[in-house]
Amino acid sequence: MHADLAAALRDEEAALAAWLDITPLARNEWLCFVAEGKLAETRVRRIERAVSQLAGGQRRPCCWPGCAHRERNGR
Repeated sequence: MHADLAAALRDEEAALAAWLDITPLARNEWLCFVAEGKLAETRVRRIERAVSQLAGGQRRPCCWPGCAHRERNGR
């Protein structure tokens, strides 16, 4: 896990609770969502968005095409 994401989750109780409750696949999608940002600024924005959305009850990244390493058929 990206160290900055881990720190941000520790700082936001609701987001951490959501993180612990989501499936491993959903966690992987959040990790990919953050890691696929090419610029540091993009990753920071995505971490902020992830924490905000998790704290708000969103279980998976919204409006994102998905992990590049996964096939479109779900494998």
